[in-house]
Amino acid sequence: MNLKKVLTKESILPDLKAETKEGVIEELLGCLIETGKVADRDAVLRAVLDREAKMSTGMQNGIAIPHGKTDAVDQLLVVIGIKPGGMDFEAMDGEPCTIFILTLSPENRTGPHIQFLAEISKLLGSPDVRSNLLDGPTADKVYNLLTA
Repeated sequence: MNLKKVLTKESILPDLKAETKEGVIEELLGCLIETGKVADRDAVLRAVLDREAKMSTGMQNGIAIPHGKTDAVDQLLVVIGIKPGGMDFEAMDGEPCTIFILTLSPENRTGPHIQFLAEISKLLGSPDVRSNLLDGPTADKVYNLLTA
């Protein structure tokens, strides 16, 4: 999958402010609302928080991928946030998360979501890429690193 199809510079938050799991999710979602990509904030927030309640989406290597499926969106939507200092997101490895990738997808379409996760996982599997993302992140820098 070409990440340029789902990622824009406007959907990158290089300096997340929130200090709680729900706060990070709301901050990321706010970005999509501001860009006009999400109209029903409550439905989307509920979908992501319901998924998070089943099992934390804090992965390993400082990455969290909160996500939700809802008919409140008609295509895969992605927003990426960076929190260089990190925060607890109940990650599988117990370490703080610094890179947050919120994805939303329609209930009945799994293909694009799976393709995106495969591509972003491949990129973020590199310690160098993760390190570069955290080294003075800006929306331009994050976009360029992930879409090069």
